[in-house]
Amino acid sequence: MDNGSTISIREGGPDDIPAILAMLDSCVEWLVSQGRTGQWGTQPLSQSPKTVESVARYMDEGDVFIAEVDGEPAATLTLTLTDSPGPYLAHLPPTGEPERYIHWLASDRRFKGHGAGSALLAHAAEVTRRAGVSLLRVDCYAGDDGKLVRYYESQGFVRTETYVGKDDWPGQVLARRV
Repeated sequence: MDNGSTISIREGGPDDIPAILAMLDSCVEWLVSQGRTGQWGTQPLSQSPKTVESVARYMDEGDVFIAEVDGEPAATLTLTLTDSPGPYLAHLPPTGEPERYIHWLASDRRFKGHGAGSALLAHAAEVTRRAGVSLLRVDCYAGDDGKLVRYYESQGFVRTETYVGKDDWPGQVLARRV
């Protein structure tokens, strides 16, 4: 979306954890305001030690990217360098090929509509392709009205496996060839 803003993407690091957690909290606040509490609950994710540990762990296992809009952190994602999505999806059949996996795509809702998330997904696809890997996957919340799944589909991903996570959380894995 062209709204006159400049989007730049940079590598993130441990110093970005507070900004990443603030983006996640912004998402929760927005989801709650929409009555969509099934995805990430109602409490700020920054208050969950498990979430904080997960953000830091994936940072150690992959590359974190921060999209900045006019120089201000607006969105983030982590691209794991391992050939699996992680233990919480270990029950799914392996892909049988190298892959990169996206975790923690989130944006500060103040920047909704600026295209930061789309820019990060395009960047992740390019990084994956440059690494000689042709499969990029992500999983997301598949409940409520399915808007999140449709967002990923609009970014070139196709549905693959569905799954049910902890506490009957409906999940969808999507894949994109790059």
